[in-house]
Amino acid sequence: MAEAAPLVDRLVSDQFASKLTARDATLWGPAAEPEASIRLSWTTLHETSRPLLAEIDALRAELHGEGVDRVVLAGMGGSSLAPEVICATAGVNLVVLDTTDPAQVADALAGDLERTVLVVSSKSGGTVETDSHRRVFEKAFRDKGIDAASRIVVVTDPGSPLAKASAEAGYRKVFLADPHVGGRYSALTAFGLVPSGLAGADIATLLDDAASAAPSLSADSAENPALLLASVFAAAHARGAEKVVIADADSGIKGFADWAEQLIAESTGKEGTGLLPVAVEGIDAPGFADAGEDATAVSIGGVGGAAAIAVAGSLGGQFLLWEYATAAAGRLLGINPFDQPDVEAAKKAARALLDAPADETTAAPAISDGPIDVYASGLAGEAAGWADKLFAPETETVGAALKALVDAAPEHGYLSIQAYLDRLDDASIALLRKEIARRTGLQTTFGWGPRFLHSTGQYHKGGHQNGVFLQITGYSPEDLEVPDRPYTLGVLQKAQALGDGQVLAEHGRPVLRLHLTDRAEGLVHLVKAVQDSL
Repeated sequence: MAEAAPLVDRLVSDQFASKLTARDATLWGPAAEPEASIRLSWTTLHETSRPLLAEIDALRAELHGEGVDRVVLAGMGGSSLAPEVICATAGVNLVVLDTTDPAQVADALAGDLERTVLVVSSKSGGTVETDSHRRVFEKAFRDKGIDAASRIVVVTDPGSPLAKASAEAGYRKVFLADPHVGGRYSALTAFGLVPSGLAGADIATLLDDAASAAPSLSADSAENPALLLASVFAAAHARGAEKVVIADADSGIKGFADWAEQLIAESTGKEGTGLLPVAVEGIDAPGFADAGEDATAVSIGGVGGAAAIAVAGSLGGQFLLWEYATAAAGRLLGINPFDQPDVEAAKKAARALLDAPADETTAAPAISDGPIDVYASGLAGEAAGWADKLFAPETETVGAALKALVDAAPEHGYLSIQAYLDRLDDASIALLRKEIARRTGLQTTFGWGPRFLHSTGQYHKGGHQNGVFLQITGYSPEDLEVPDRPYTLGVLQKAQALGDGQVLAEHGRPVLRLHLTDRAEGLVHLVKAVQDSL
C-alpha cells in the first residue's frame, strides 16, 4: 500500500473523483476527450435510473397476469454480465443466452415457451449473436402459435437499428437506455435493471446501495476506496504486476469477478498495456493463493489468504466502486478507459469467414489424437518458434501439443483457455483453469466463447502481448438454423473461434485449437492429457 500512496495523493490533488462525478471529459487527455464526453453518465445512474423502476414493475405485473414468468435474456458482454450477477446474487432465475453454441440455445428453447418472455438486449442494436437469438426465438414462438411480438422486450440505445426494427415489429416494449454510458459501465442502466427486475431481483435496493456508496466515491479524499484501489493497481503495474487476480471471500455476491473481468480488461487493455483480470474459483485457488510477483490478489468480501487488498460492500456499491476505480486506473496508466479499439478485429474476421466457402474454413489438423483434432496458428513473429515443437516428429499427442503451448509462454506470461462449448452441458471444462494453473505456475484465465470476445478479447489483442491461447471447440451433432440468415449457429460459432484465432496469430501469439470430435470423450481425453503431460 505504501507504493500506492503517492498515486492516491496525485488523484486527490487533481480532484479526479469530483471532476469525474461532474463528467469532466478532459481527465484522460485530449485524445480521449471525444469518447469520454459521451461516456460519463454512469456516475449518477443511482439517481437517473429511478424512473425505470415503475416501468419495469408494471411490465412484470402485466406479464405475470398473462402467466409469463420465465425470463430469457439474449445479450452479450455488458448486456448480460451484470444481470447475471444481479440475479444470481438475488437467487432469482434468469436464463442467459450469451452463446452461439447450438446445444445451449436449444436447451433454452426447450423451456416452457408458453411462460417465456425474451429480453433482447444490445446497445449497438447490431450484435450478431443477439440478433441470431432473436430470430431463433421469434420463429419458435410462432411455431408454437404464440404471438411473438407480445413476448419480446427490447433494451437498446436510442436510434439504433434494433430500436427502429422493434418499433416496426410491434414488440411488447422497447426500453431506450442512456446512450452516454458504455456497455461495460451499464450495470445500473436499463441493460442491467430491465432483465433483472423482470426476473424478480430487488433492483430498487441495488440503486439504493449504489447511492449510499456514491458520496465516498466522489470525494477527493485519500480515504476514497476507488482511488486506493486504482492506485494499488497502477503501482503494481509499474513494477511488472499487470495481472489482477479476483476471488470471492464469502461476500454473498455471485459471479462478480466475471463482471469485473470485462470492465477491467476492456477499459485498460490497449496500446500494449493494461491490467489482465484473472477470475478464480476462490481464495484457495491456484493463481490467487500462490500469486507471484506478476499479480495483485484481490478478494471480494473479507480478507482472504494472500490478498494484497480486500474489497467489501453491497453489490450496488461494488458496481460503482469498481467503475470509479477502473476510470481512475485509466488515468494513471495513461490510456482512454472508454474505447475498445481491438474488439472489432475479431468480429471482422468472423464475418469474413462466414462469407467464405466452406472449404476455405476447414483445414486438416496437425495432429489427430483419439477424439481430439489439433490445429495451430501464431506461426509468425517472436512466437514462431513454438510451432517447431508442435510439428516435431515426437509431437503426436494432445499432451505434447499442450506442453509446446505452455513452453511458448514467456516468463510471467499467461495462458488463456477459450471454450467454444455449451457452458451448461460442458461445464466441467472450466475445471481445466485451476488444473493448468496449478501445474504450470502460469496465471491462467478461462472464458466461454464467444462471450469472452466481448470482455477479455480486447486485452488479448490490445494489452500486454505475453499470452498464449488454448481454444477448445467441439462437434455439434444437432445444429440450429438462423432464420433469414445464410448460416447456422454452429457455423457462426466456428467462424468466431477461427476469426479470433486468426487475429491473435496476426499479433504473433501462439494459438492452439483442440477440436473435440466427440464432446464427452474429448473432455475426458483432454483432462487426462493435462494430468499426464503438464
